[in-house]
Amino acid sequence: MKGARGKGAAKRDTLKPVDDRKVGKKKAAASKGKKTKAAKDPNKPKRPPSAFFVFLEEFRITFKKENPNNKAVSAVGKAGGEKWKSMSAAEKAPYEAKAAKRKTEYEKLMKAYNKKQESEADDVEEESDKSKSEVDEESGQDDEADDDEDEDDD
Repeated sequence: MKGARGKGAAKRDTLKPVDDRKVGKKKAAASKGKKTKAAKDPNKPKRPPSAFFVFLEEFRITFKKENPNNKAVSAVGKAGGEKWKSMSAAEKAPYEAKAAKRKTEYEKLMKAYNKKQESEADDVEEESDKSKSEVDEESGQDDEADDDEDEDDD
């Protein structure tokens, strides 16, 4: 039965450990590169759309009316991109104006958001500067309540 394997099987056996080593390195490299993202703040304002995306909002509506059977998102994007490229600067101007208006609104919201974040950070820093006993004294609590609980366990 051993003779039935042939030469090809012997080659596969010798190559297999090499392949395993390569896969192992790829897995190790992939695991090193992964970084955990910081949690996004849901209160942070969303970035404003560019002039092209403002144009696409309106273009989607007209495209769906003209092509009700076409459900592909990519088709809408491609058609919108082609139309945007063929438009003159004068035709793009209203969309660029809308985008600029949204950008100024976004900047105002971001200033307010950043001020709020700074004030919250200052509050956290003030609390962390105090020791636990100072915080307990301010709130009127003492460690005696903790001592009472320990005695009940006996």
